[in-house]
Amino acid sequence: MRSMRSMMLCATALAVSMTLTAAAHAQTVLRLGHVAEVGSHFDLAGNEFAKRVKEKSGGKIEVQVFPSSQLGSDKDMLQKMKLGQIDFFIPSSIMSSVTPEFGVFDMPYIIKDRAHATRVMEKLGDSLFRPKAEAKGVKILGFWENGFRHITNNVRPIVKPEDLQGVKLRTPRGEWRVKMFQAYGANPSPMAFSEVFTALKTGVMDGQENPLINAWSAKFYEVQKYLSMTGHVYIPAYLVTSPKTFAEWPADVQKIIAETADEMRPFALEAGKNFDDDLLGKLEAKGMAVNEADKDAFVKASAAIYEEFGTKVEGGKALIDQFLALRG
Repeated sequence: MRSMRSMMLCATALAVSMTLTAAAHAQTVLRLGHVAEVGSHFDLAGNEFAKRVKEKSGGKIEVQVFPSSQLGSDKDMLQKMKLGQIDFFIPSSIMSSVTPEFGVFDMPYIIKDRAHATRVMEKLGDSLFRPKAEAKGVKILGFWENGFRHITNNVRPIVKPEDLQGVKLRTPRGEWRVKMFQAYGANPSPMAFSEVFTALKTGVMDGQENPLINAWSAKFYEVQKYLSMTGHVYIPAYLVTSPKTFAEWPADVQKIIAETADEMRPFALEAGKNFDDDLLGKLEAKGMAVNEADKDAFVKASAAIYEEFGTKVEGGKALIDQFLALRG
């Protein structure tokens, strides 16, 4: 009996010890979703963020990255994030649906280059964009990159705005992107990114507009003839969570997440630049006909969009002026 009792006590002690050890090594597991494909800049930045967080936390925090719309469309993930069903996601153009000030990034050619984009974020990121988003239930942890967007299509090379006349063009969700292409004469339709390849392949859409890395990683070269280097807008990407979710994390987790998200910006910008430098030739080698666009003609055709944003969005004219003043 004594032997049996001793064995039971030892077993109980071992179980308690194992429980305490597991608790000591327990991980905080967080889910991050995005709509871009494996190998895209979103995916590259998301995985680098996860790697750095794991290293800084000594393995205590694990960020699991779900690419290719596995957790839903941008619209789905925005809602899931607000409800606390996912921890992070990487939005871009859809932020203009969160609060209208983000629509300023849809003003054609308002961002000159990545150095200009950096000056804008340094000047207005903390003072305007973060508080505006947080008031709507979206906490911006980091300003990352989506990049400069160009047009692909199966109808004709796009040199001037009139070349877009009648072209069925997929756009992301966002009032001002649609208005822009309507002003150029296209027939724009918002559509989830996960649906674009099939829409192009079947002819439901003639074309789309995205950074080169998205055209490459989604293999749009298989279903598109022409690549026109319009560079019509530069759109940031953001790492976001909900204020409620962030508040529920322990202070040490908050610190690591916030610091790492913020320090990722140079990495994201460099990755975007490297993709732009590397992929144009590769897309051409895949058979796409590449042409330069007449950007002056596009700028001239965009005056009405600037005017409408300046009058429709509260403080819109002043915001445009701030962006332009930072061009350098």
